[in-house]
Amino acid sequence: MNRLPKDEKYGLFNLEGKTVLVTGAKGQLGKVICQGFVDAGSIVIGADLDLDQKSGIQGNDIFYYSLDIVSKKSVKNLFSELYKKHTSVDVLINNAGVSTFEHFEDRSEESFDWVSDVNLKGTFLCIQDYFKHQKINKCGNVINIASVYGLISPDPRIYREGDRRNSEVYGATKAGIIQMTKYFAVHMAENGIRVNAVSPGGIYNPENPQSKYFINEYSKRNPMSRMANAEEILGPVLYLASDASSYVTGHNLVVDGGMSCW
Repeated sequence: MNRLPKDEKYGLFNLEGKTVLVTGAKGQLGKVICQGFVDAGSIVIGADLDLDQKSGIQGNDIFYYSLDIVSKKSVKNLFSELYKKHTSVDVLINNAGVSTFEHFEDRSEESFDWVSDVNLKGTFLCIQDYFKHQKINKCGNVINIASVYGLISPDPRIYREGDRRNSEVYGATKAGIIQMTKYFAVHMAENGIRVNAVSPGGIYNPENPQSKYFINEYSKRNPMSRMANAEEILGPVLYLASDASSYVTGHNLVVDGGMSCW
């Protein structure tokens, strides 16, 4: 096999000038993803509920839009506005997501529906409208943020009273996102659109830290003996957004420090 010239080799990972839409842009992981693409030279569109230009990261190549992801009308309006300004949205990153933390015995119908609507329906609505616009270009790239808890169950022994317990509905919606990833990878391939997922493990939140007990117990059960930092999820997202992954679709890239191995 012939080796690629140096400039072409590194060009596989070149994201400069790509237009990237990130939902859930004001969240912990959303901010890191937005900053990563700005640093890579991309044009970044950050979308979130009640998000304005001053509430996220700053830069000349990032623009914020308000988006109610559970509203079909809001999603449609956002994409219509974007495609008036851009001939193509090269990458759609479905990062918006929520969870609920009460014990499952106390789960209300409203709480269950809220998580389901944001995580599952919201992701679907964005993919649906993205496809309507992007299929004309015969290219596109969707990256869904799922979770290791779409693959395994949280260990109840790592929680104490007052800890933010991961819920059954969160895991169910993330499992659904992994399945939708496979479905849309198959059904959008003929239009040149790749669809993949990234499933992070537990991410440490320095602004709103998990309890010391939870961090210690989670770390004991992780082969790498720690939680992830949000920046460690960025690399896999950048890879899937780049031409380095041009033959990768329908894949769920697990970034969990080995948690799902046992």
